[in-house]
Order: sequence, then structure tokens, then C-alpha cells
Amino acid sequence: MPLYLTALATLLLTALSLGPSFAHVLEAPPRLIVWSPELWREATVFNGQFELFARIGGPLDVAAMLAAALLTYLLAGERPAVWFALAGTCLLVLGLGAWFTLVAPVNAVLDSWTPGPIPSDFASIRLQWETGHMVVAAAKFLAFASIGIAVLGPRLP
Repeated sequence: MPLYLTALATLLLTALSLGPSFAHVLEAPPRLIVWSPELWREATVFNGQFELFARIGGPLDVAAMLAAALLTYLLAGERPAVWFALAGTCLLVLGLGAWFTLVAPVNAVLDSWTPGPIPSDFASIRLQWETGHMVVAAAKFLAFASIGIAVLGPRLP
């Protein structure tokens, strides 16, 4: 029963962690191609558009990683499931690492922006912010798939 509940919790937490990241991917094309710089800055930087992404998404990311690590531990004697669980755990860690490497530095720049003229480095900042979220979403998607295989795939005796 602990393995079943851990597997369920890991899948749910990973799916919930993936959700906001996938939302970023879905909204990226118009934000990169259609939106004016003024609209992008207004929606992204001001008015708290993504506040809950941080308040809820961050703890979900950590909870998904911890649950995946526990699942990996519980599957230690089961091959190949343990390898898929370990890969999923590593991919979740990679996703968080990508966020800290690609998105967090841009968020620090965005925190310094104020209303007024569009900054001269706007295009590069926007591109890094949008693509950084896409990289994070890809890692989480692969993590979810790998954990799904670990949980649902056949176990070898």
C-alpha cells in the first residue's frame, strides 16, 4: 500500500507541477509573435499575473521531487521500474535547475523594470524568459512520462 500511495502522490504532484509550466508553453507563441513589447511587459511584470505560479508552483516542484525520490527508493528492488523512477526524479531536478539557470536571472531583471520606456534589452529578456519556461516544461513532461512508465510498466521478476 505505501508503494501504491507514493506512486499516486508522485504522479499527481508531478502533473500539478507540469500544469503551470505547460501553460507557459501554450501561451508562448502569441506572447513571442503577436504581443507588443508593452503588452508583454504589462502582463508579465506588472499586476501579479504570475504570482500564484511562484507561490503554488514552487512548493509543488519540491513536493514532486521529494515524492519521486521516495518512489525511487521504494522501487529499489524492482527493475526496470526503479530506473524510470530515478530518471523521472533526475528530470524533475533538472527542470528546477533549468528554472534557476534560465528563468530566475531574467526574473531578477524583470523585478527592476518600472513603467516607462521599453528597456533596450527587451527582446533578449523576453526570449530567455519564454524559452526558459519551455525548457522547464520539457523536463517536467519527460519526468512525468518516465514516472508513469515506472508506475505502470511491467516489473521483471
